[in-house]
Amino acid sequence: MGDPVEIIGDSQSRTPTARATARPTRVRWKIFVLLLGVVALNYVDRGSISVAMPLITKELHISKQATGIALSAFFWSYALMQLPGGWLVDRFKPRLMAAASCIGWGFAQALTAAASGLGGLVFFRLLLGAVEAPIYPAGGKLNATWMTPAERGRGATFLDGGAPLGTAIGGVGISWLIAFTGGWRQAFIVAGVATVLVGLFAAWYIRNSPREHPATNAAEVAYVEASHILEDADDPQPAGRVSLLRYARYRSFWAMCLGWCGFNGVFYGLLTWGPLYLSETKHFAIGAIGYSTLVIFGAGFVGELFGGWLADWWRARGTSPNVVLRTLLGAAGVFVVLALLGVTFVPNAAVAVAFLSAVLFFLRWAGVYWSVPSILAGRNNAGIVGGAMNLGGNVAGILSPIIVGFIVGATGSYTGALLFFVGCGVLFTVCNVTLNYARRLPV
Repeated sequence: MGDPVEIIGDSQSRTPTARATARPTRVRWKIFVLLLGVVALNYVDRGSISVAMPLITKELHISKQATGIALSAFFWSYALMQLPGGWLVDRFKPRLMAAASCIGWGFAQALTAAASGLGGLVFFRLLLGAVEAPIYPAGGKLNATWMTPAERGRGATFLDGGAPLGTAIGGVGISWLIAFTGGWRQAFIVAGVATVLVGLFAAWYIRNSPREHPATNAAEVAYVEASHILEDADDPQPAGRVSLLRYARYRSFWAMCLGWCGFNGVFYGLLTWGPLYLSETKHFAIGAIGYSTLVIFGAGFVGELFGGWLADWWRARGTSPNVVLRTLLGAAGVFVVLALLGVTFVPNAAVAVAFLSAVLFFLRWAGVYWSVPSILAGRNNAGIVGGAMNLGGNVAGILSPIIVGFIVGATGSYTGALLFFVGCGVLFTVCNVTLNYARRLPV
């Protein structure tokens, strides 16, 4: 994570100097490990319905088309609340919004156990999506304020790494809870209570900036703040909050939003329909679904951390951000498309799981996208721009489960659905190599 030194910068020369000092504390990394856990719980809770869906569809007598609507419902309110959530993060600060969001979705998860039909299931999923919405904009804002520019790739992947980690452990965890408690309803209640407790801990530990945290020493505060001074000298921060419409004039803003849309078209499609795909085409029992989910999304977690480390490592050697991120994310997109084609045309169950693991390993390199809002908009506006990015991504979250449901319902096959994921992967790849990662947007 770099040699800890106190940086004394001359904003005119832009060349920091260093001298030996007390070793900086590493509170910033502890906060991002906590955020990793919070986002992992986020995905345990949002993905639990997919693991339990073979049981839910039988109990509530839900058709394939209605299943697609139920799986999509979370994303309707989640997407709708992204811009308000990002605005709230910028207005009320990330500590409050991250903790309130976590506590709120814990209650929503537990309440889902009360669903008695499709209408109730959709309602509670809408509630869950609405209260989860601020967590990623809050994490993006914390990445901008707590991390140095050289650390934001890893910070972003710590934040976003909770997605594959939560999906991986959630598959096994929810399967185990269903078996242990005797049903999906009881499992949802236990998961919700655990989330509320974690949210209360996050409220106690997280702070909005290093200077506010009682556990940071002067060396860590100086290290982070000096890096921000040098960053601002290179590329001045916008004064105050800026209207989102001013960012919407630029190609890179739309490449960011559409790239995240393509990414989520693949990720949320596999998150929501992956368990049913394994159950219905590979004839996996619910226990085997849980362990396959662990392998597939566990590979995504490893890939996420590796991609963030590789991006920071390469940039630390003086390579420009555009060369690093366009190369890494462009290559990742190509491998995602090839692996999805492998899943589509190879019938063997074990090989399909291996290809899906490869898809997630490379797809999750996109975790570094959560450093892009602060690159394009600066620390002051990272929340609202991150919300816009996540809105673009969650349009795919809304559409992908519904499209897959209608494709599978109409054709009786998952081949068309997998080819739809290939198209999303192509969009992801094109946007990755179009985005300008090198400079802040002039507004």
